Amino acid sequence: MWEDKFAERMTELRIKKNVSSRDMSLSLGQSVSYMNKIENKKSFPTMATFFYICEHYFKITPAEFFQEENQNPEKLNQLTEKLKQLNETQFQIICDTVDEFLK
Repeated sequence: MWEDKFAERMTELRIKKNVSSRDMSLSLGQSVSYMNKIENKKSFPTMATFFYICEHYFKITPAEFFQEENQNPEKLNQLTEKLKQLNETQFQIICDTVDEFLK
């Protein structure tokens, strides 16, 4: 069960990054079929490689990798960093806008 979820999440995040499994494999310094094997549950990355993929490739934490409800963790992190730069008034406008979208 967890093997399926792991492979699905890896595929989901790779697709959101708009990169092929071949290109991702090569950019990680692995064989052409590396990501394909992971996504087809034939292999799994080492812990060190998994941490590297999360941090340097997807720009997320390993915990965020497993947060399936967070569909766009890299974009959410980028938005959070931008929100930190707003003053109180600007931040409130964004909060009010989000509330309106959610109605």
